[in-house]
Amino acid sequence: MDFTRLTAPVGIVRIFQVILTCISFSLVASEGHSTNSLWTWCMFTWCFCFCVTLLILLLEFTTLSAKVPISWDDFTTAFAMLATLMVLAASIIFPVICYCSGKQIGATVTSGLASILYAIEVVLTRAKPGEISGFLSTVPGLLKVLEAFVACIIFVCLDYTAFTRFPGLQWCVAVYSICFIFALLVIIFTIFRLLSLFPAPFDKLLTVCNVLAVLMYITAVVIWPLYSFQNNARPSYCSKVKTCPWNNLVVVSFMTCVNLVAYIVDTVYSFRLVFFSSRT
Repeated sequence: MDFTRLTAPVGIVRIFQVILTCISFSLVASEGHSTNSLWTWCMFTWCFCFCVTLLILLLEFTTLSAKVPISWDDFTTAFAMLATLMVLAASIIFPVICYCSGKQIGATVTSGLASILYAIEVVLTRAKPGEISGFLSTVPGLLKVLEAFVACIIFVCLDYTAFTRFPGLQWCVAVYSICFIFALLVIIFTIFRLLSLFPAPFDKLLTVCNVLAVLMYITAVVIWPLYSFQNNARPSYCSKVKTCPWNNLVVVSFMTCVNLVAYIVDTVYSFRLVFFSSRT
């Protein structure tokens, strides 16, 4: 048993994460079940983050984390980044779909506080300049988690009947899928310590793929709104309902821009890693 893991700053933050996510899904569950898919997403987010965070605490407290055949630091940092994004999204989505009872407001507040705590964990576990650590603890690694998460939001908002009508929109979906698959592979290969299986030096391969992703996303940023909103004004009923298919087109457009910025920053870091670090 290692009590120092629980009394360290990261351990204390994780304990409060468990408490707040537990409060969030407990308050919402006490209000009854809903068939709304977004309600299900929020409940899954809180339950998932609660269970994984509790598992991390138990494994570190019992020192079993050292025996797990993965890169533990990469896994915990990647999860903290993912949990930050998931819980933040739930904190934004839930107030939109709920009827704002006292318990639902309380769940929103505790969810927002939990997302802040997960962000604090990311800051605490992120690799410092000059520090030797796993890839996912660095800024490019955290950006890979962000890119994959944003792509997931895009996939959730896609309407199959809408994008299959135009080749341009099909190209955009191909861009989202290809870049998502590569980001996911990088995350999985890093956690399971399989980066040596890449057919080329990892840093150079990452730079090339990031450059290609930037170019592909630039085309998607232009093409998606062009085909989605051409002769397609916002329906009047959208202002009267909480979920509207047209609004999903806006979300996809916005998230495409977010991922483009993420890939640009990722590319800049990759260039610094390859061309400037090698000179020092």
